[in-house]
Amino acid sequence: MARPTPGAMPVTVRTEVAGLSSAIKSIVPARTPTNLLIGSWNLRALAGLTDSWDAPETASPRRDRRAAALIAAVISAFDVVAVQEVRRETKALRAILAELGQSWHFLCSDVTEGHSGNGERLTLLYDSTRVLPSGLVGEIVLPPVAASAADQFARSPYAVSFTRAEVDFILTTVHIIWSSAPAGRVGEIAAFAQWMHDWAVRQHDWNGNLLALGDFNLEGPGTPLYQAFVSTGLFPPGQLSRLPRTIFDTTDHPHHYDQIAWFSEVASDGTIHNLLHGIDFKGQAGNFDFLPHVYPRMSKTSVSWRISDHYPLWVEFELSGT
Repeated sequence: MARPTPGAMPVTVRTEVAGLSSAIKSIVPARTPTNLLIGSWNLRALAGLTDSWDAPETASPRRDRRAAALIAAVISAFDVVAVQEVRRETKALRAILAELGQSWHFLCSDVTEGHSGNGERLTLLYDSTRVLPSGLVGEIVLPPVAASAADQFARSPYAVSFTRAEVDFILTTVHIIWSSAPAGRVGEIAAFAQWMHDWAVRQHDWNGNLLALGDFNLEGPGTPLYQAFVSTGLFPPGQLSRLPRTIFDTTDHPHHYDQIAWFSEVASDGTIHNLLHGIDFKGQAGNFDFLPHVYPRMSKTSVSWRISDHYPLWVEFELSGT
């Protein structure tokens, strides 16, 4: 299916998009010949689209072309972005791609069937002038007899290898099943962390520079959920640890759902060394609060159905030896 052709953007929307673009550029480092910017964003129920630049609150879906343009303005700050909650229908996804321009492409898993799959697929959007797929695509499926508390992933994690400046890296994105009881999430998280570890240490496999990113429905450091995530060596940078993940976060009720992580080892002196090769983490990572820059005078709940209820996360790497 071809991507739609963007129509003439109203001046008011163009001004809003320009303001949002300026705001994210003040937060996220500029793209340079020697850096790599990786993002992750849960875009709430990304499916259909109302063909309007200003859909009313009564519209179904409420996400409109204005929303697609605003989402694209954020994504365009990065080289590659993992997107969670893309549904069976891809009209909104294709509208975002159209706004991003011809150099942007995407790779999608199929929909995970069954009630717990929630009609979702996992997606990676990338700017082909900055990164290119390098051949590996796959879904993570547990073996028939798995030594874990999870029988199978509710939504199969999706892995894709990319290359930039002759450096390969593998992005594995996931949306862990939600359960109001944290214990209901531990099994999947522990199974994923163990699967990734086993992949990372397996000899003669395609497993260099593994990164895990997505919505893990975690709780904060020190909790059983968080410990299950980091138990096999996955390292989420401390720069992300205290940042809000959703637009509904408060000081009393923070969330730690979304993460970007990779494998590391702890030296005898307590310092942490990442196990990446060809890309170095220099301490730049964060989120982006889009709320002050979009849909003025609209409630948070309404904005969540047009943009998202999650903030995007990002991490910057520097290419070694460039």
